[in-house]
Amino acid sequence: MSLEQNASQEQSGFRAIEGENGGQATTIGLVAFATYLPEQVQDAAYIAEQSGIPEEVVRKKLGIEQKRRASYEDQTSVMAVRAAQRVLELAALEPGEIDLVLYSGSMHKDFYVWSAANRIQHLLGAKNAYAFELAALCTTNVLALKVARDLMRSDTRLHTVLICGGHRTADLIDFREASSRFLFNLSDGGSAMLLRRDYALNQVLDSAFITDGSLAEDVIIPAGGTRRPTSRETLEQGLHTFHIPDTEHLRQGLDLISEQRFVQVVSDAVERSGYRVEDVDLLAINHMKPSMHRRILSMLHLSEEQSIYLSDYGHIGAPDQVLALELAQQRDMLRPGQLVVLASAGLGFTWGATALRWG
Repeated sequence: MSLEQNASQEQSGFRAIEGENGGQATTIGLVAFATYLPEQVQDAAYIAEQSGIPEEVVRKKLGIEQKRRASYEDQTSVMAVRAAQRVLELAALEPGEIDLVLYSGSMHKDFYVWSAANRIQHLLGAKNAYAFELAALCTTNVLALKVARDLMRSDTRLHTVLICGGHRTADLIDFREASSRFLFNLSDGGSAMLLRRDYALNQVLDSAFITDGSLAEDVIIPAGGTRRPTSRETLEQGLHTFHIPDTEHLRQGLDLISEQRFVQVVSDAVERSGYRVEDVDLLAINHMKPSMHRRILSMLHLSEEQSIYLSDYGHIGAPDQVLALELAQQRDMLRPGQLVVLASAGLGFTWGATALRWG
């Protein structure tokens, strides 16, 4: 897909979007998208061996056939750059044409208290772009689409925005830590999306988000922050990987609300975009337990053929939705006029959804 592509409203099948004062709002379109996946793989047998969980449980209950694992060379910023370079190639765009680099990757980066966005801008040669970071954990890409769209509508100088990020959160998993079992799907990779002002195809529509801060400390890395600085003791005790201090509190909180909140944000994003849930053609959602994935689809009255389950990739983080779009495109599942929804949940917890009108 290149920047030369254009289409009238009738050709692309999108519904006109009204601005706040009744006029037609500026259209922001998704020009190109891509992921970067490390070569190294950890399969279900390896996870079972390391964790002591039966391989059948890893496959059937956790929904993991295999997942990608970064090498040392696949640093967080590097994976973002590799995905971004693919996007620029797909869009036939020069780095100097980018106006903003918006980092949507992991908070676990090359260095502590450090801007990956600035390094990405430099490595890409996007010398005319300013850069900053956005953080909503696994919901960041979904949020970044809204932030970028809103910025581009309010600032006429922004014509082209690159959203990209890298994730190597698998670094933060200890398979011996039983409390973090539901995070054993964490994988590594990078993603990138390129948005363009007045681009008629693949319009970014509206979004919805819900945050429940009562769960903010239910999944943590106990040491390394200001509350418990790194020490020999914290290293010896293995406190620099994910832990769940109160598994029962987390279970009660998520079991009661998570699926409903996924449904709520999807419904709200679709309705704010001028459509109904029944109009959704494809749901690109993060990797989770297969039973939960099926229940969310059922609650939205969607079939399993209207989503992609990432059992061969695990949960990379924010890139999951971009990967799902890539796979949908490869499988010829995307058609002009379709309503596509990207949805995710990030630790802490924040649920989010952004709608796109495809074609």
